[in-house]
Amino acid sequence: MTDRTAGATHVVVTECDHDAFAEEQAAAAAAGATFRVAQCRTADEVVAACADADAILVQYAQITAEVLDALPRLRAIGRYGVGVDSVDVDAATARGVAVCNVPDYGTEAVSDHAIALTLSVARAIPRLDRGLRAGRFELPAVRPVHQVRGRTFGVLGLGLIGTETARKAAGLGYEVIGHDVRATPGSTYHGVRAVTLDELLERSQVLSLHVPLDDATHHLVDGAALSRMRRDAILVNTSRGGVVDTAALVAALREGRIAGAGIDVHEAEPVPVDHPLTAMDQVVLTPHLAWYTEESYGELKRRTMQNVLDVCAGLRPANVVNPAVLAVAS
Repeated sequence: MTDRTAGATHVVVTECDHDAFAEEQAAAAAAGATFRVAQCRTADEVVAACADADAILVQYAQITAEVLDALPRLRAIGRYGVGVDSVDVDAATARGVAVCNVPDYGTEAVSDHAIALTLSVARAIPRLDRGLRAGRFELPAVRPVHQVRGRTFGVLGLGLIGTETARKAAGLGYEVIGHDVRATPGSTYHGVRAVTLDELLERSQVLSLHVPLDDATHHLVDGAALSRMRRDAILVNTSRGGVVDTAALVAALREGRIAGAGIDVHEAEPVPVDHPLTAMDQVVLTPHLAWYTEESYGELKRRTMQNVLDVCAGLRPANVVNPAVLAVAS
């Protein structure tokens, strides 16, 4: 990658599992900036790799107050994705560092994936596939399987992705209900009939999660919430692993208190191969890739880089989660 040029904005990727960085490199070159990719996760590694950075792009690395204190020239942090729970946003704001994300890049991809997980679990597709390959006819093992029409699809979190998931579920024939902290129960919110959280848990035969991870949503789906769900319910999570208490989910599945789960995001990533969920036939797991399509991949990379380049150029980026920093800077 490009070496540091005197006077140029310098952007460093702390770590990222992408296979190429041509989009970021092109954006940096167009802005006269330099760009380098590191692969560091620990605080000491991040500080060492980014000491000369004006901006950093992060995927999983934890950017804490201590890390920020050790990077005094830093002006912007770009998060590859929607959530910014890996960044101490309050600490960044206090130090005048803009935190940027790309909140709408994966709307189509993630909503597609939520529907795919739903149907895979509901129709027992992976189990039937494994049985066929092993020469088994699996009907008794997968019963009961229900048609979509007449089933209730619940959406927890009616932002861009949740609303698009609701639209696609309705198109398949589900009756769709939703809950959002901004929606009044009984009203129609973004085209979805809003209900209380209790009603959502108690009625949903599919419960699809689309909320950010913060103090209010951490383990929002815990043992108590799972105990309110129907025995024929499927839990689908494409939001953040920490929204679900995994130990409570494992217990609910083992005891047959819910019917199945489709999980793309996990409290511990990568998921250990001996994790209890990996042995459950009523569970479909994917490795935090709901966000991925070729279209969303390129968009994510371009916009993540452009956000921090704009901050460093004194421009307002398209997406910033702590805009007060920009107001002070201007």
